[in-house]
Amino acid sequence: MNDLQQTRITFRQLLAFFVPLGMSASLVTISHVIINSTLARAASPEIVIASYALPMSILGITERPAVLLRQTCSALVRDRLSFRALTAVSLYVLGAIFLIGAFISYTPVGPWVFLRLFGVDAAMVEPMVEVYRVLMFVSIFSGIRCMFHGIIIYNMRTKWLTIGMAIRLAGMYALSLYFIRTGVTSGTVGAVIFLTGMVIEAAVSLWEGRALLKHEIPEKLPDHPIEKPSQVFRFYRPLLFSSVIAVISGPAINAFLGKTTDLKLAIASFAIAASLTNLVQSFFSYIHQIVLNFYRKDAASVVRFTLLLSLIPSLLIALLAYTPAGPWFMQHVMGVSERLMLASLSTLRVFMLMTLVFPWLDFGNGLLMLRSQTKVMVWSQAANVCVTLLVLVLCVARTPGWNGMIGALAQSLGVAAEAAVVWAVLRSALRADQAIPRPLPAANRKPNESSESL
Repeated sequence: MNDLQQTRITFRQLLAFFVPLGMSASLVTISHVIINSTLARAASPEIVIASYALPMSILGITERPAVLLRQTCSALVRDRLSFRALTAVSLYVLGAIFLIGAFISYTPVGPWVFLRLFGVDAAMVEPMVEVYRVLMFVSIFSGIRCMFHGIIIYNMRTKWLTIGMAIRLAGMYALSLYFIRTGVTSGTVGAVIFLTGMVIEAAVSLWEGRALLKHEIPEKLPDHPIEKPSQVFRFYRPLLFSSVIAVISGPAINAFLGKTTDLKLAIASFAIAASLTNLVQSFFSYIHQIVLNFYRKDAASVVRFTLLLSLIPSLLIALLAYTPAGPWFMQHVMGVSERLMLASLSTLRVFMLMTLVFPWLDFGNGLLMLRSQTKVMVWSQAANVCVTLLVLVLCVARTPGWNGMIGALAQSLGVAAEAAVVWAVLRSALRADQAIPRPLPAANRKPNESSESL
């Protein structure tokens, strides 16, 4: 048995690695809960939340290329020269995002998207465009944030991600209280709160990241090959391609919810239930990092740890959906009306299916990354989108009265289809590995046998 296989990883070590990552991810989703709770206190919460939720689904598409800069930076930037190459690519990416935002905000493209693709009432088009005119700047600051996140993560200063999120949430909550006191009149309030939080987090990341660039990162690291923007783009482009497929589901769900029996209730209840589900599930969204960092050292411990974690999201959702804790939280913490609360609880119960599947999807994706089989993710995400769209079409045609539950069912079955593809490929790869004769362990190898293959 080699040294990696002899390493034993304790539960405490896994927990110490995982908890800070989970806390950082959970803090991100709390920001959306703050916004939805603020908008729920409007005079017409269903209309206001819907006017915010649909532009946010478009932001999910336009912001994604900016978020990918985090992974690109953490993987490629090792010196200031490679960071300058990344910066050049980032300028192109953020410039393109800004142009797309301007087209949606200030040309007939925006009204057409909301009116034709999402099928909203003509009266709601202008409020949604106004919301997006604020949200379009979120992508820019998100890109700046993610560039410096990559530097911070590689240099093991991950506490600064949590610090930045904590300061961001404090600023968002303070602004939320201000709007609650002065009056929540439109979805633009949510956009302003979100943009303010992103600016704060970007500022903290910029401050710490620049300090690392100045004091910790060399001008040129010997033997580091990344020097030109073209090299960065070759890495970035496949990530962008696969992510384009992944972000289709969100807008598609909102578009089909616009064709249900009660458009406003469907979109609002789905937004509330999805925000709570993401709040619970986000803490467990870094299982792939456990796999990447520890699976080859102690696979059995990683599997046991994942088995324990995988049950917690569903138990927490069940607590909210089937006990008085859920209604109390929605009414007293989020300020949701009774009608919207009941619809949101029904939608939340459907989301339990996704919380059962997602931890094992993330585990499988971690194994794919460990095996450098990331191309499989393109096909698994394509399966997710295809199943999601199929379920949306069937449910809207046959059971439009399910309203927000349609979106939850479509998203859950889409995730299940994605997991099925991932694990089918992994199972096939495992069988192929078992069919290949493995080299002798070092202890049993003859002196003249090469160790190069190990």
